[in-house]
Amino acid sequence: MKVLGIGNAIVDVICKVDDSFITQNNLTKSTMKLFFDESEFKNLLTNVKIEKTVSGGSVANSIVGLSQLGNKVGFIGKVSDDEFGSKYEEGLKKENVEYFYSKKKEKLPTGTCLILVTPDSERTMCTFLGTAGKINENDVSSDAIKKGEIIFLEGYLWDEGEPKKAFDKAISSANKVAMSLSDLFCVDRHKPHFLNLVKNKIDITFSNEQEITSLIEAKNFDEVVNFSKQLNKLVIITRGEKGAVAIKGDEFVESNVQKNLKIVDLTGAGDLFAAGFLHGYINRLSTKQCLEKGTEMSSRVIQQFGARL
Repeated sequence: MKVLGIGNAIVDVICKVDDSFITQNNLTKSTMKLFFDESEFKNLLTNVKIEKTVSGGSVANSIVGLSQLGNKVGFIGKVSDDEFGSKYEEGLKKENVEYFYSKKKEKLPTGTCLILVTPDSERTMCTFLGTAGKINENDVSSDAIKKGEIIFLEGYLWDEGEPKKAFDKAISSANKVAMSLSDLFCVDRHKPHFLNLVKNKIDITFSNEQEITSLIEAKNFDEVVNFSKQLNKLVIITRGEKGAVAIKGDEFVESNVQKNLKIVDLTGAGDLFAAGFLHGYINRLSTKQCLEKGTEMSSRVIQQFGARL
């Protein structure tokens, strides 16, 4: 197996809304808000028209992208034995992803992410993690991890307590570790822990410019580049309209964005970028080709609705 993803098993519920819906519900556009109250989340869900549902979660989206590119991949993520849990498992299997998790009835339901797409194509996410956020070390198979050339983790999954133990077990059993910082919200919430992971435990870090700037409290992008060079590990940074860069030691490689795209929905752009880059990496392409494959995949996904090609 080339890549094993470990992440939040979340059913994505995609809806189109106006900007007024974002304002009325006290949401901040283009960010992810975690809901801890199930009834509050369900109330939000009743006020939208659902376009479609997908077996999502950030790393799961990347893993499906890798599968679609012809790579042998697997995924570990916690669901409950409920309707959404069954849909989740079926959705991954349909995409030829091996699912290394046996679902059982949990106290909390399967995790759900409401993706609100505004007319400007920005997406605002409301997530009720449900049982996904309760992943523990017993849910993570060391045997499955050892079978993978690379494990790919997401910052969204990290939390104090049980998820941290699951992370530690996965990292200690892995051949090579890649991780996405996921979201500015995650970085700001877990800054010292993420910094420790990036410096000491992760071989390949995926981040956008905002996330890594916040992580190291940099004043400008030059500071980000210097920090990344000193790490001497592979750091991949997406920069929106400025394209993407990959840094390892003194190697600094840039790739431009594709122009004149008809952007429909930015959901999954970062996830599919990571899929494209990792596809190049495990198939021994040059760093420049890896960046270009990532850019190609993210460019394709933003011209359609949802995070799947």
